[in-house]
Amino acid sequence: MPSLAHQATLDNHLTNASAASPALADAMAPSDRALLEATLDLRSTADLGAAHAAPQTSGRVQALLQKALALLGTPYRWGGTSPDGFDCSGMVGYVFRSALGIELPRVSREMAKDGEKVDRASLAAGDLVFFSRRGKRVDHVGIYVGEGRFVHAPRSGKDVEVSSLSDGYWSRKYMQARRVAGI
Repeated sequence: MPSLAHQATLDNHLTNASAASPALADAMAPSDRALLEATLDLRSTADLGAAHAAPQTSGRVQALLQKALALLGTPYRWGGTSPDGFDCSGMVGYVFRSALGIELPRVSREMAKDGEKVDRASLAAGDLVFFSRRGKRVDHVGIYVGEGRFVHAPRSGKDVEVSSLSDGYWSRKYMQARRVAGI
């Protein structure tokens, strides 16, 4: 449970997000609110200089997650690589490039060949998660944000959103994860 000061900060962020983009406010489900709380918790932990902060709470990972979560509500657009609209790999590439200056391959299948392979049980915020919606070949990618959730541009007719990796459709379609060097 967040403290009163923490809750005020969270409410301020949510108010600013609502004012900046009605689509973002509409897209912010309770799970997204929990992710925002987690992001604020990460920031608080880093600000306090806590010796117990895990590696995934680094400033680089925070910047990556903030950039990715700021895109919630952005429309899916096949072949899209900008905030006007993204496909899955376009969104991931944009986030890594704009937040960290890291260039990734353009398509999910090629992204799945780079970086260190990570066991599902060892996922950390910022890891890339890969899926196969049809068959056995990687054809979808997202960014793991922690607590069994990932952010992605799912498909035509949908917007960038946070989905569960723990159960449901995406859990069944999961193939592998990779940790990108430099984060």
